[in-house]
Amino acid sequence: MTTIRRGLPMVLLTLAPLAMSAPNIANTAHAAESATTASSSDNSHLAKKITPKSWRNISVDALPENIRNRTKVAVSNYPLYLLSQAVTKGAPDATLLLDPGDVGHHGSLSPGDMKNVRDSRYVVWFGNELESNLVKSLGGSANSISLFELNVFNRQPLRDVKGEPIKDTLDPHIWLDPDNAKAITRALGAIFSRANPQYKALYADNVRQFAQQMDEAVRQSQLKASTEQPYWAYHDAFHYIEPTLRLNMVGALTTDHHLPPKASQFHWLRQNRPKPKMCMVLQTDSNQGVLSKLKPVTSTIQQEDMSGSDDFLSGWRSLAQDINQCIGRG
Repeated sequence: MTTIRRGLPMVLLTLAPLAMSAPNIANTAHAAESATTASSSDNSHLAKKITPKSWRNISVDALPENIRNRTKVAVSNYPLYLLSQAVTKGAPDATLLLDPGDVGHHGSLSPGDMKNVRDSRYVVWFGNELESNLVKSLGGSANSISLFELNVFNRQPLRDVKGEPIKDTLDPHIWLDPDNAKAITRALGAIFSRANPQYKALYADNVRQFAQQMDEAVRQSQLKASTEQPYWAYHDAFHYIEPTLRLNMVGALTTDHHLPPKASQFHWLRQNRPKPKMCMVLQTDSNQGVLSKLKPVTSTIQQEDMSGSDDFLSGWRSLAQDINQCIGRG
């Protein structure tokens, strides 16, 4: 399994989940906003090390005058919204732009959504690799922040239907990696603190609590995961949870869950099954028709965007538990 890792920039190193203070999160947010100008003498050593393009238009001077003092923060999709809720618990929520289920090139912004974009101080989205449908709306916005342009996440490549990595690609479902989820909340904590400094201590405490709870969820998920186990996927969308659960996706039916599987891929899976009874991770009820062609097989239906969950941690726990049960870990 190929893992592409990028170094944690100084802008987030000050946000270690178990040692975060309100001043740290405020200073980090300020450093992020002034990365292009290094206007803060206290944080200039941080600002000079910040190279990701996503902060290029987020200095105070670069923001349009009509939104410089706004407090609203908008986020693009549902998994990002769930993570933002973990950060803002006890304070005003972020505004969600896309409906649950509209993730991965799906969904579009309504006129009301576009007004929210214009009225927000910051608009946080993942970026083109996941949300090409939003590039026209957000790509050129002075107040938009693309998380994919931050060098803070573990990154995995896309894979073909045989489980082989595809060179120079990015699997965009980064939030399923527990370390990435924690890094996203740290980044959001910095962003929210800049927009609403009166809540910076609350945000810092929420980010710290989320990290502790995420670590406990990981610990629980690994109690029965002593050895690596193979599984199949209808569509390869769960790469980032595999290292934590000690899983190995050894084949998928299609590269896009909107495309029907080819007969040749059914044949390949049957000929290359690593154990007699396999687990197939499906994404919708309509996918279940494929199971009769791959018996014996167990299955579980999962949404990588956690659109059936009300909070990130419970959604991640449920996903991990269901996949563990599917592969026979009880």
